[in-house]
Amino acid sequence: MICSHKDKGAYVNTVVCVKQVVDTEAEKRLRPGDWQLDRTVENILNPYDEYAVEAAIQLKEEFGGEVTVLCMGPEAAQDAVRKALAMGADKAVMVTDSALEGSDAQGTAYALSLALKTLEFDLVLCGTMSTDAQTGLVPAALAELLDLPMMGNASRLGAEGDTLKVNRQTDEGYIAYECPMPAVVAVAKGINEPRYPSLKGIMGAKKKPLTTLSGADIGIDPAAVGSAGARTRVLAASQVPPRTAGERLTDYGTPAEGAAKLADFLFDAKVV
Repeated sequence: MICSHKDKGAYVNTVVCVKQVVDTEAEKRLRPGDWQLDRTVENILNPYDEYAVEAAIQLKEEFGGEVTVLCMGPEAAQDAVRKALAMGADKAVMVTDSALEGSDAQGTAYALSLALKTLEFDLVLCGTMSTDAQTGLVPAALAELLDLPMMGNASRLGAEGDTLKVNRQTDEGYIAYECPMPAVVAVAKGINEPRYPSLKGIMGAKKKPLTTLSGADIGIDPAAVGSAGARTRVLAASQVPPRTAGERLTDYGTPAEGAAKLADFLFDAKVV
């Protein structure tokens, strides 16, 4: 792993791990046979990752340094990567290989960790989860594979020298944490308001460096990724049944009789 040296200045070099996901407005379907998500519909940059991209850009604006976007996915995922570049990231790295198709969270973290070991960074930022998988496992798995400290659900970020400062919001207020860098952080939804790419940013993103790496380029063991290397399996899937007409409770005499009828209905539905 290559890490920055703070004696050169107060900059923070950040790598943001992003993912292309099925549009949140699109109907999500699993392919029959392998039960993998059908991605032939509209795809977008994972909304949770936009918060991480924005957090990285704000750190760059405050402390200096560079923001690198890292994505594992097919060539079509370049659209999501270009959006992150249009927001203000400086460069991007894509890991693209047919052997990666069907990787679960552990396989994804493994591939990303190998790519990260080729990059210079002080901080790795991730969204809390992806909208298509929603496991939230990748940031912690990344930290484990890289042997780095990990903080999750970060609602505020800062840095002082080699020290990362993180706030996590609770019902009672903020809890302040500190850890040495490099580190892995999963940022919370709402940590900021992700900026919209400007026309200048969109046009400039086309000229920013985008490096594509294969599995062989970063030393991936094919047995550890893809469907064959996945440690999880979908055994079966079914469509959610259509909603049935509800039962309306109207006049049942006295309020006590109506309350008893409602209680019986909730009990039969196993709600209470």
